[in-house]
Amino acid sequence: MFKGHCFPKSIIVQAVYFKFRFGLSYREIEELMAIRGVKVDHATIQRWVFKFTPLLEKEFRKRKKSVGRRWRMDETYVKVRGKWCYLYRAVDKQGNTVDFLLTKRRRRMSAQSFLIKAIENSGKPELINIDKSGSNKHAIRIYNKRSLSTIQIRQCKYLNNIVEQDHRFIKKGISRSLGFKEFESARRTLSGIEIVHMIGKEQLISKRKSIFKAFYSLAV
Repeated sequence: MFKGHCFPKSIIVQAVYFKFRFGLSYREIEELMAIRGVKVDHATIQRWVFKFTPLLEKEFRKRKKSVGRRWRMDETYVKVRGKWCYLYRAVDKQGNTVDFLLTKRRRRMSAQSFLIKAIENSGKPELINIDKSGSNKHAIRIYNKRSLSTIQIRQCKYLNNIVEQDHRFIKKGISRSLGFKEFESARRTLSGIEIVHMIGKEQLISKRKSIFKAFYSLAV
């Protein structure tokens, strides 16, 4: 994964981790690395995040613990280049992250794409709790019809508090940065933030005690 780079794996992973864990801007990470005696340009750190996040996510999914079969599904807002995009997320009854998907628009197809992705990665749930969102309800009904499934739909707003509270950690991870200028950059950065969040919730099969050590173990 890190072959041919000027900096060793330990430096690269540390810089990428700072971005995901603390929501720092790239210039702040550059300054922090300089304090530690490492001179690296903020643009280089940005390229590391863009390049290695999909590889880290792929390794994480291989070792992600299974989730429950009762989900809470909701979406939140993320601004990209001055426009609102929609981050679909789901957690199980215990608060474990099921999956996530950033989309440019809030449409029925977006909710359907997220549902298919979540089921492919985490298995089919027996029940999904949603708010009054018509697009989410429609997506589940379409999936049931096309796959001959019997996923139950429950619309109870207060039961979705657990996923709405979980949104806050993700929002906190991007609040200090200067925002996103490109959709793909936003998608990859959010993936990294979600990975660190899931590690913090002990969703990674790992013997490492600290979040950083568990994250570092993904860099194979």
